[in-house]
Amino acid sequence: MLAILSGFLDRTSLAPHGICLLWRPELIWTHVVSDAIIAFAYFTIPVALGVFVTRRRDIAFGWMFWAFALFILACGTTHLFGIWTLWVPDYAAEAVIKAITAAASIVTAILLWVLLPRALALPSPDQLRRANAELLARIGERDAALAALHEAHAERDRAEEMLRQSQKLEAIGALTGGVAHDFNNLLGVVISNLDRIERFLPPESGARRSLNGALTGAERAAALVQKMLAFARRQPLQPVRVDPNRLIRDLSELLRGALDTVERPEMTLAPQVWPVCVDANQLENALLNLAVNARDATEEGGRTVIRTRNVPAAEAEQIPALRPVDHVAIAVADSGQGMSPEVLARAFEPFFTTKAVGEGTGLGLSQVFGFAKQSDGHVVIESAPGRGTTVWIYLPRDPTELSSPHPSGEASRLGRTPRLGYA
Repeated sequence: MLAILSGFLDRTSLAPHGICLLWRPELIWTHVVSDAIIAFAYFTIPVALGVFVTRRRDIAFGWMFWAFALFILACGTTHLFGIWTLWVPDYAAEAVIKAITAAASIVTAILLWVLLPRALALPSPDQLRRANAELLARIGERDAALAALHEAHAERDRAEEMLRQSQKLEAIGALTGGVAHDFNNLLGVVISNLDRIERFLPPESGARRSLNGALTGAERAAALVQKMLAFARRQPLQPVRVDPNRLIRDLSELLRGALDTVERPEMTLAPQVWPVCVDANQLENALLNLAVNARDATEEGGRTVIRTRNVPAAEAEQIPALRPVDHVAIAVADSGQGMSPEVLARAFEPFFTTKAVGEGTGLGLSQVFGFAKQSDGHVVIESAPGRGTTVWIYLPRDPTELSSPHPSGEASRLGRTPRLGYA
């Protein structure tokens, strides 16, 4: 074995490769330069592969890159021996290097073909871009669904809060209506008996002054009871066909008197506003109440605007608490300080007021709310601190308006049968 190995490594009988090239300088140096450049390139490639695999530890089949690096390193070494054997006939060592390179090439080729199906299964950059775009689209859909869910939760919370507020007002209204109804009956007895006593007193009687004071107090109490009945929706109504624009114009002088501390009220009345079927006197009282509230909420020189407009059924359907039918909206807006959310939540409660003691009963908005509800309508308040307040009264369009021979601008009362609301 040693003899075979010794014979394999013996180079005494061999001549360097340069002899085959007749030591011609142009051939010698062409081989030297070419092999040196190739060897240098082969040696730099494994370094680059090693740096790449080291820094990208997430890369698939990283060990395959190391196998390629060893194979290319062996190839570069064979080119160095090509230079060495030009002068030194060390062909045995060159053969060993080539054998190692051949073995490495076989192993690398086999591994490459084995890994080829798995490598082809890896997603391409284009596939990754499409997958990323699809993922972003799904994320967008998820975010949209979450936003819709949050909005649904918020809408449900708002609906529940509105339901609680409605139930609260219904309960207060039932209690207020019951008390006001019984008290109204008692006041009727008191006033009728006071009137009877007044008829029997002689004109020069000294008790007549006290009696007049008692009658005045009883009548004020009766007026207060009527406001409570209005909130409880138990006041007697006489609904007739009303042209809102005409009613507001006829009421303009009274409105200017109620708004004595602010500028002349602006009228923004939409043309051809539909007629409504309501109690004209109660609508006038509601507008006067809102005008007084606007005056109290507005500083000297403030603005008050009265608006009217038609609200088609499609728009009314989007407003909570309104039936999906045509409505007419009447608004009284002021440029005052507005209401805080806490005050706004309690605005319709009877006897709730932010005015000083003795300046208001807290029944103005309650009466407006009760009148609108009893007329199958609704009231909406838009207000925020520093942005003023707008109160919208929504009243259903007169259902006989389309078939009625009377024009919408006619007088308010058209002979309709009154709908009484006695408790």
